Amino acid sequence: MGNLTRDPDYRVTANGHQICKLGIAVNRRYTTQSGEQRDETTFVDVDSFGRQAETISKFFSKGRAILIEGRLRMDEWENQQGERRSKLLVHLETFSFVNDGQGGGGGAASQGGNAPARQPQSQSDTPAPQNATSGDDEDVPF
Repeated sequence: MGNLTRDPDYRVTANGHQICKLGIAVNRRYTTQSGEQRDETTFVDVDSFGRQAETISKFFSKGRAILIEGRLRMDEWENQQGERRSKLLVHLETFSFVNDGQGGGGGAASQGGNAPARQPQSQSDTPAPQNATSGDDEDVPF
């Protein structure tokens, strides 16, 4: 989960394929051994395709929070000086809107393949965990 570092770059190829490139910043706060608070930011490039690419380009802009799931992909190329270059990026598989306080939608409407939309649940809507009553330890999912 992170915030977009720039507006999404959406385009349609000559073959009609939809592509959207975006960058997100993922923040982490931690405490050093000496007790000092530090912030660390990691910048991640993300590629999305198809209907998801179109949706992201319509509803997201620089600064908006997004939750993504995807797989890592290594891009490799040769620059103009003939040097081999590479970059690790995320190939988006699903994403969710995040309520980031900007008032533009929010919630957790999932946008992935054939996955059903996930709706946020309050604690009172979540059923309490059931205890195993069979006494059979083989049913415990460890």
